[in-house]
Amino acid sequence: MKKVLFLIPNLGHGGAEKVLVNLANNLDRKKFDVTVQTLFDVGVNRQYLKSHVHYIPGAKKQFRGNTTLMKFFSPERLYRRIVKGDYDILVSYLEGPTSRIISGCTDPEMKRVAWVHIELADEKLASVGFRSPDEATKAYADFDRIIAVSERVKELFEKSLGLTGVQVLYNTNETEEIIEKSKISPDDPRFLTDEITLCSVAKLVHPKGFDRLLEAHRRLLNEGYPHRVYILGVGELQGELEKKIKEYSLEKSFILLGYKDNPYQYVGASDLYVCSSRREGFSTAVTEALIVGTPVVSTDCSGAKELLGENNEYGIVTENSAEGVYAVMKKMLSNPELLRHYREKAVERGKYFSREKTVKAVEEMLESL
Repeated sequence: MKKVLFLIPNLGHGGAEKVLVNLANNLDRKKFDVTVQTLFDVGVNRQYLKSHVHYIPGAKKQFRGNTTLMKFFSPERLYRRIVKGDYDILVSYLEGPTSRIISGCTDPEMKRVAWVHIELADEKLASVGFRSPDEATKAYADFDRIIAVSERVKELFEKSLGLTGVQVLYNTNETEEIIEKSKISPDDPRFLTDEITLCSVAKLVHPKGFDRLLEAHRRLLNEGYPHRVYILGVGELQGELEKKIKEYSLEKSFILLGYKDNPYQYVGASDLYVCSSRREGFSTAVTEALIVGTPVVSTDCSGAKELLGENNEYGIVTENSAEGVYAVMKKMLSNPELLRHYREKAVERGKYFSREKTVKAVEEMLESL
């Protein structure tokens, strides 16, 4: 049995944190003794770790500037300070600081893996958490395996740091559980289905493009396309979005539902899922929408064509711009037959990202080290 440590900053409500919990819970217990360790003991996803997964909590509070503070110490010192015990495989499950920490392991018997979840389009982005691009390149080059969550993420990471050999493995989702939870009727009284219903699930942060979604929604209402938009998530831009919603008098049609333990009951009851992101790694939320059979449209960000097809076979990929978001929403709102078509294609595509397939691929990677 191999002892595997997954190191991640926290288990907050982000996509990487969620899929790590899914992966840790489902790795074969007969083959892997799994430990999840956080730098900061915060986040809603901790509660979903199953009892057989060991958990090592970090500091009780996360503070600003922690990444800068860690740069004052060498990777070797950070590793000795943070990681205790012996493992067969050390996994940094998020790019940046945890990868720098794991790179500080000098034991040649311990295999090291780095996971990259987001688009890192230049050496500055790819070296976040490191003292310099040179330090980042040298650290990542010493890993036994680097994993990217999509082909686009792989291509950008390799180009940014001049590396090769990055492997693509798709995220793990609890497919059966997601489908079952999607069958529960939405229980928030603000969620109404008397008009065409659009939804999106993500942190309320700039990269998710909800400002573009709001502008497209306003424009389409003015053009005579009745519909409602529901956003599930919390984040730093909530106040800014609420101000705009009030300014536009859209309180009854563009609704921020906040964080939900079960977002699938809302996604499953919606007519269309919209990913308005400026950038992604490999969208967990889009994958989950396909799993529950909700039609999807997405901006052309990393992973979108891998999910929806190079030629819009399973959903529509649109130009990554405010105009692109508007155009694809208008196309779907004006064509009920298209909505029906992509609902069928979503169900078909969702089966491709089954829990069994994704977990097996990771297990094979770990066993090969």
